[in-house]
Amino acid sequence: MILGLGASPMRRRDFITVLGGLAAAWPLAARAQQPAIPVVGFLGLTLPDVFADRLRGFQRGLKETGYVEGENVAIEYRWAENQNDRLPGLAAELVRRRVAVIAASGPSASFAAKAEASTIPTVFLVGDDPVRLGLVNSLSHPGGNMTGINIVNLELAAKRLELLRQLIPKAARIAVLANPAEAAATHTQSREVEAAARSMGLQVQFHEANSSKEIDAAFEAIGREKPDAVFVLTTPFFNGRRVQLVQLAAFHRIAAAYGLRDYAEAGGLMSYGSNIVEAYRQVGIYAGRILKGTRPAELPVVQANKFELIINVQTARMLGLTVPASLLALADEVIE
Repeated sequence: MILGLGASPMRRRDFITVLGGLAAAWPLAARAQQPAIPVVGFLGLTLPDVFADRLRGFQRGLKETGYVEGENVAIEYRWAENQNDRLPGLAAELVRRRVAVIAASGPSASFAAKAEASTIPTVFLVGDDPVRLGLVNSLSHPGGNMTGINIVNLELAAKRLELLRQLIPKAARIAVLANPAEAAATHTQSREVEAAARSMGLQVQFHEANSSKEIDAAFEAIGREKPDAVFVLTTPFFNGRRVQLVQLAAFHRIAAAYGLRDYAEAGGLMSYGSNIVEAYRQVGIYAGRILKGTRPAELPVVQANKFELIINVQTARMLGLTVPASLLALADEVIE
């Protein structure tokens, strides 16, 4: 029907109304034809503000497989705020959200995903052998719905203690800070540290903490006992409290060794461990490959093989320590 200039005002209004209705319907029809973008669930024990670098690595890995957050993939973040008992409920939320894949950060989050999301593909990041933890059947053939990255930081505990001894050759007594609530991460490291200490003739005294207040109390005890150094076990909870740990070590003027470079960058004396940002990039790559159709069982567990020794010389000077030239030569980075 063509309306000319002689058409009545009523008919013209009716025609305009029809056009307006069609115009409003076009975007809805177009949206209906577009497939819904996939959703990735990210499950973490700590707080998002201490995860910025790791999340950038994760998002970079997704991007390398063709997925950009906000464009063709959505990410649902769930943070337990350092409360392990919240993780199962958060994992169940992601199941109800019908996410396509879950990225689980740390052993506690991985166990929660395994228990609550057994039908959803999951990519974990842990620091211990995932076969021993019971997350996968084998490294090369994970089986089931899980695969991921082992940053092997727990197995590096003995080497870390050896490097600390090189930095402080006269050290005889070492305080070890452990979190009993993160048993999966703590048990292996404690065993490694005790065995390495015996072989080096070191005495170790364990202190436990599972909250900010307990960390303060542990350092109060360490300050009274005056050991030669502190060895902080690597756990997601401690990683989330790294600034507090570094500041307390500085306040009590005690040398401390850690498992991740974040500590040294925050002012810690030294760290030795995997490149954590690179590990989260690999988690993102695996999540992207799963979104493209690869089954977790077809993706072998990645074992980290690049480790970093970071020494904060400024902190060493503050503590009155001289870093041996031989150790400086081994360092991947020296913070002045």
